Amino acid sequence: QVQLVESGGGLVQAGGSLRLSCAASGSIFSINAMGWYRQAPGKQRELVAHITSGGSTNYADSVKGRFTISRDNAKNTMYLQMNSLKPEDTAVYYCNADLTVRGPVFASNYWGQGTQVTVSS
Repeated sequence: QVQLVESGGGLVQAGGSLRLSCAASGSIFSINAMGWYRQAPGKQRELVAHITSGGSTNYADSVKGRFTISRDNAKNTMYLQMNSLKPEDTAVYYCNADLTVRGPVFASNYWGQGTQVTVSS
């Protein structure tokens, strides 16, 4: 059983900052690529940021220069540092990961339950 749990969401004023965390637990052999997605009311889910096992990153144009994705492999945890937040960043943020699990070993994809981020003006 593998579980991804997001935390760190909340209510913040425009211009403020939040740091989201995604902790993976279970019989994990390794975590490969990971990413943050978000979905605002009435909009499609979109990729916010992505990070590979080697540390290469990609960002949506709307968050470049404001958000930073990182990972701590020893803790099986991924982070999203969000600065200069705008009301249009309001959404449910989801963690996604491609992992290799143990006994038997195989690769699979997992989603977290999501965490709400609300930015007020």
